[in-house]
Amino acid sequence: MNSCSRLTERELQFPFMALLISGGHNLLILARDLGHYIQLGTTIDDAIGEAYDKTAKWLGLDMRRSGGPAIEELALEGDAEYVKFRVPMKQHKDCNFSYAGLKTQVRLAIESKNINAKIPIASATSHDRSSRADVAASFQRVAVLHLEEKCERAIAWALKIEPSIRHLVVSGGVASNRYVRARLNQVVEKNGLQLVCPPPSLCTDNGVMVAWTGIEHFRVGRFDPPPPANEPEDTLVCSSFLCFFSQS
Repeated sequence: MNSCSRLTERELQFPFMALLISGGHNLLILARDLGHYIQLGTTIDDAIGEAYDKTAKWLGLDMRRSGGPAIEELALEGDAEYVKFRVPMKQHKDCNFSYAGLKTQVRLAIESKNINAKIPIASATSHDRSSRADVAASFQRVAVLHLEEKCERAIAWALKIEPSIRHLVVSGGVASNRYVRARLNQVVEKNGLQLVCPPPSLCTDNGVMVAWTGIEHFRVGRFDPPPPANEPEDTLVCSSFLCFFSQS
């Protein structure tokens, strides 16, 4: 695993910790060197981005920007303590994540408040909008608290292995969420680390991430020698991709 954070943060050196949070992934790793990674935690079911998207859909929010930005914006109007959602996996002393149970809690809360997802938020009454905002804020607080707790546990473990760690890199689509960044920044500062996040424009740009990973490998000499001049072009393209992904 590699992100484009080293493209924008020139002071970022190995070893460091990395958290990938997106619609399909929750992944915590210790990056000891290029190509040398230790997985500390992953999702056992749904990822945080999936939970954001489903919650936004159930609340009737505008999904053209995806669920994350819609939830974050509406949550600013709500009471984050109004709905008492349970933090997932409190009893598990590992660094894995789970958002399936929180999704179920959210769905039940929405049903109990008679929120109709078919009525878009723009057409909701003042009372209905307030209820939706409370659910959004309460969900976001607990969803991110789950991240905080697992990251804090992972940091403590990783520092025992690599005391020279100074950074936690957060990437993936959910890393563009300002609330997520602010809460994780509190965690890393408390542990004497620095939070590193790519610019929001790069958090979802997989093309840049793949290209930068290729550059990182090229710089340390991980590439195939030039092929014969008479080799067909389609063979060159295929072999280049196979070589790259075998080294990533």
